[in-house]
Amino acid sequence: MDSSDLFGFLSSRSSVREYENEPLTEEDIGYILSCAGTAPSSGNLEAWDVVVVTDEDTRSALAEAAFGQEHVEQAPVIFVVCSNYVRSMSRYGERGILYGLEDAAIACTYMMLAAHAKKLQSCWTGAFDDDEVRVILSLPMHIRPVSLLVVGKGHPPAQHTERMGIGEHVHRETW
Repeated sequence: MDSSDLFGFLSSRSSVREYENEPLTEEDIGYILSCAGTAPSSGNLEAWDVVVVTDEDTRSALAEAAFGQEHVEQAPVIFVVCSNYVRSMSRYGERGILYGLEDAAIACTYMMLAAHAKKLQSCWTGAFDDDEVRVILSLPMHIRPVSLLVVGKGHPPAQHTERMGIGEHVHRETW
């Protein structure tokens, strides 16, 4: 893949909120998870974990915890990407909390791009009640849910959302 292929691939991805009721194959799920395992992490501690949710009742409960966002329930798979602070704090102390969040975010990004490579749609969903998700999935207290990454065969929007120009984000040498 050359640089123009990569840019085209990245810019063709969009967040999708309408899904067909068609389950993903175990091969697709495994591929997405394997790609997450290649993500860089602080100190190579991989301070992230994923709960794979396909059960309809659990998806429904997670949608409710996500303030009623329908796409969370509609998608056939939810990858609940979590930060595992214990791994990163064991080496970095309090700073490990940040590193764990970063590790989870990077792993989730790789999963989202892996889904796109498989011609699947996804939506990174960050608006949810952490405590409700923790209860629904029986997460230990040192595990923080970071994203509900919903994945499936979906219906991309007719147009991509307009993006800010890169110049709006970039500062050279100082702010």
